[in-house]
Amino acid sequence: MTAKVFFCVAVLVACLGVLSITSAADTESVFTEAEWQTRTPEQVGLGSAKLDEFREIVGGRGCIVRDGFLVYHWGPYDQPHDIASAIKPLYSFLLMKAIEDGRLDDVEHSVIDFLPNHAALRQHQSHKDLDLTFRHLGYQTACLGFAESPGAAFDYNDGTMGMFWDALIVGVYDTPWDQAEARVIRPLLSGPLGFEDGTPNVLQRNTGRFAVSARDFCRFGLMMWHKGRWRDKQLIRADLAEKLISEPLPLTIPRTAGVPAETILPVRSIGGRGNQCDHNGGYSWLWWLNRRARDGRLWFPEAPDDLFACFGHGGAEGMAVLPSQRIVVSWIGNELHQDRERGSRAFSTLASAASGE
Repeated sequence: MTAKVFFCVAVLVACLGVLSITSAADTESVFTEAEWQTRTPEQVGLGSAKLDEFREIVGGRGCIVRDGFLVYHWGPYDQPHDIASAIKPLYSFLLMKAIEDGRLDDVEHSVIDFLPNHAALRQHQSHKDLDLTFRHLGYQTACLGFAESPGAAFDYNDGTMGMFWDALIVGVYDTPWDQAEARVIRPLLSGPLGFEDGTPNVLQRNTGRFAVSARDFCRFGLMMWHKGRWRDKQLIRADLAEKLISEPLPLTIPRTAGVPAETILPVRSIGGRGNQCDHNGGYSWLWWLNRRARDGRLWFPEAPDDLFACFGHGGAEGMAVLPSQRIVVSWIGNELHQDRERGSRAFSTLASAASGE
């Protein structure tokens, strides 16, 4: 090989290296500022026809983000709405943040220590509710009002979430309800993430549930996809963010049998009843993962197995992250969780849009 040929080959290799680095950098998400940066679906490698098909399956309203760009939306996606149980992962985020900030020792800390009348409760020295920890609240295995002991069974229960909100906000964060938005939600969540549409209705009949728009909810999902990072700042430690979406309940934990029992704790529901569904091997710190259920199949058989999501009203409201496809989506419309077939079809359709179809 002559010196001239060698030089040309070296230059070509160097250029290919630069192109490779550039291509990798191109897939790194941007982080929206005051308003989302927009692109067409085709500009980020998504097929519009598949996105249209996804919209038809979901109905209602929503928006889709890829690589940090808002690429598709339908209906009043910028209007805050009650996201029901989809709000729960914001609780677990605040729980981990409290541990990071030293407000709480760890998830095994007793909940009773943060209840206003905990001294009186200690008079019941043998009651099972005295064993309640923040882990039990974060997994909905508290079994408040049911016969099983905390940690023994899964009870998807809105009373558990009322207890979680009260123990966390009023107890751990030492913040009255009417100051929760100003002292906790805004400085730790909606402010750093730059919510455009706010978090109205914090104080309401079901205090602890507040409204979030689809496009703001996608900001939360984008931050979780980046393991707690937003732009150049970790809003929560990466290991704690990863913990939230990687530790599902094992299938050995049964669903509660639903046998009523007395509770000595001041339970307050933020919505409906208890024992609403099973965890099916995919419940991790109030997030739903696409893991193998009791029938041996992925909960969403046709969808990516690294999907993680939060759902309200059976999935009629929610937000999902598809890491392999670099997609975050939020919606309010048809059920995409308890209607397992529809959810699987919807998320597989969305994933297939990444092939440019």
